Amino acid sequence: MYKGLSVMAIAPVLDEEQKIREVVRRTPRPLVDEILVVDDGSTDRSAAVAREEGARVHSMGRIAGVGAAIRAGYGLALAGGFDVAVVMAGNNKDSPEEIPLLLDPIAQGRADFVQGSRFLKSNAHFGPMPFYRKIATRVHPWLFSAVAGRRVSESTNGFRALRCSILEDSRLTLDQAWLDEYELEPYLYIRAIRLGYRTEEVAVTKIYPPKAQGQTKMKPVTGWWSMLKPLVYLGLGIRK
Repeated sequence: MYKGLSVMAIAPVLDEEQKIREVVRRTPRPLVDEILVVDDGSTDRSAAVAREEGARVHSMGRIAGVGAAIRAGYGLALAGGFDVAVVMAGNNKDSPEEIPLLLDPIAQGRADFVQGSRFLKSNAHFGPMPFYRKIATRVHPWLFSAVAGRRVSESTNGFRALRCSILEDSRLTLDQAWLDEYELEPYLYIRAIRLGYRTEEVAVTKIYPPKAQGQTKMKPVTGWWSMLKPLVYLGLGIRK
């Protein structure tokens, strides 16, 4: 419970048994009522490790996609009656200790949707971030801002919090099949802005591990098309 709000923290995971333990351990339990690890078809011990650390595990049963995993998490947050859902990386690139930074604007009644931004942090250092991602994560916010009609500094960071009541808005259609991969995150952010929900950015940390430890499962071409697709589809009115 955080300042009167019940909170579920959702971490989608795919074959991250070496990292998910730290994610769960680092999550501030007194503030987060339930940690939900959504296992997106892992073939390693990710699910078992998460359970060992006290997290609730929901299995997708197959590799459904990170968007589908997050959507399943949101559904369970709604079914559980939680006030706020926080999404964080299951590969330990986010800092769970910073969850209160995401929750404060909601608890103080200023925001319905809070987006973490690595670029708002002074002297930010991302670790050995792949070069193509350094470029893409800078370009994407400019394109996103043009489509959303509001300037944002960060649009590819999945570390965020929202009031679960947003998910009950019938104008949001998160169950579309084309949102199963990386599309869901920018789609939801754009739609929240366009629908008039109060959004706010807060400075957070994003650290990439050494390449040998596995930095990302996103492929340079198909992965980034997934991130750009909502901007194209919503910008041109192809999808809602």
